[in-house]
Amino acid sequence: MDSYPPPARDLVAAMRTAALAAPDRAIAFQGAPGAYSHQAVRQFDAAAPPLPCFSFEDAIQAVIDGEAGQAAIPVENSLHGRVADVHFLLPESGLAIVGETFVKVEHCLLARPGVASAELREVLSHPQALGQCRRRLKALGLRPVPFADTAAAAAEIMARDERHLGALASALAAELYGCCVLADNLQDADHNRTRFLLLARAPLALPLAGPAKTTLAFEVKNIPAALFKALGGFATNGVNLSRLESHVSGGSFTAAQFLIDIEGTPDAPAVARALEELAFHSKWVRMLGCYPAAADWEES
Repeated sequence: MDSYPPPARDLVAAMRTAALAAPDRAIAFQGAPGAYSHQAVRQFDAAAPPLPCFSFEDAIQAVIDGEAGQAAIPVENSLHGRVADVHFLLPESGLAIVGETFVKVEHCLLARPGVASAELREVLSHPQALGQCRRRLKALGLRPVPFADTAAAAAEIMARDERHLGALASALAAELYGCCVLADNLQDADHNRTRFLLLARAPLALPLAGPAKTTLAFEVKNIPAALFKALGGFATNGVNLSRLESHVSGGSFTAAQFLIDIEGTPDAPAVARALEELAFHSKWVRMLGCYPAAADWEES
């Protein structure tokens, strides 16, 4: 609890008390109340008690320990790319992906009441938010300062009597902590969206109604054209890959692991054939979840 800035602690305590009273319905999220992850929880289930957690690891652990039924975790942003660390936290968690949503991210420049824009010199926020507003902050002559999360940054500037210090966060965070909004829509592009995945202890049962996605992790064999061969089955079977990313593992730059999202689920014959070919050319394949596909982010 002490990890949060003082203005956020009472809100966090109240929300945690409510969530822990109904753990099966609770959805854990990283950040202080008012974070964009908090908004994602509302989009997944407006009636679910939100459970604030200081880190992604804490939010995932809350589900593993039974303090929450699910966790809302950001994975990628349309402006700033993938969210750091999530690419290895997802496979290691042992949790299943059971849903996705796209959150429209609209950053506000916040300050303490009575502080003018010209007084600001530095801006606190999560590194993702700072990256999404990089050009605007540079144009304003404001130095970005990384912080734990966006909403906590809003709470932090209210706890520190430093007139040169602002924050990037949501309008909800400004309302919750009493900040003054000096400017809104500070993101570098209007299409700014973050994709969130919903994690649970058990996967959804197949078949699923409507359009669906499957997320997998795998490591290809260390042979020439291994990735080409491993993914070839998706092309020959007409299965669309909507996401592919890689990272090295095991202390070797020759051992690459991959995360992919595909359209469809393994109970479809074409997907099953593609997965069989993927397994043949891989050291291992791990199913991370099959879940309903959210509406395209441009429509959300």
